[in-house]
Amino acid sequence: MQFINTETYKNLARSFAGECQAGMRYQMVAKLAMDEKMKTLSDAIRTIAKNETVHATQFFNQILEKGGSTDNITFEAGYPFHAGSLAEGLKFSAIDEKNETEEIYPSFALTAEKEGFKDIAGLFKQIAEVEAQHQIVFQYLYDGVKNGTLYKSESPILWICSECGHMHVATEAWKICPLCKATQGYVELHLPFEGVRE
Repeated sequence: MQFINTETYKNLARSFAGECQAGMRYQMVAKLAMDEKMKTLSDAIRTIAKNETVHATQFFNQILEKGGSTDNITFEAGYPFHAGSLAEGLKFSAIDEKNETEEIYPSFALTAEKEGFKDIAGLFKQIAEVEAQHQIVFQYLYDGVKNGTLYKSESPILWICSECGHMHVATEAWKICPLCKATQGYVELHLPFEGVRE
């Protein structure tokens, strides 16, 4: 069977389109964070948006490497379309990443394995692992924004100003940096990472 007649070919195209859209959705959420003067939050979201575009590139390259068509690829798929506040954008992002991690990419990996594309199955699995970390980060950010705890901790931790490097150990970040007067939105975030493989 020709590669362009496989489900894996269509799944790569779906994944390319989905990752492109995720990257743009996250850029829009990052803009909401900037509108609220939360620069380090915006930077964290933009980093994930960049990750998504790199994932899209990986899927696109697989299509080309396997001899897929460079013409229009026709497939039917649904894509998340969300709008709302910063908190809502973070919540929807966590849900979207969870769907990729638990349903979409594992299913695509299984199909690729059945069709004899073990390398593509491996790619889907690797990207699903990254999306799992994205889901953890988005959930953490959502909880922090929703509950007002993004710049608070139960125990003292090191807070660092991303502008001037001022550091202070406390349970809460300053509202205004005592050195450069940057607002709290410039304090570096403490992002969670769980289960990362060595």
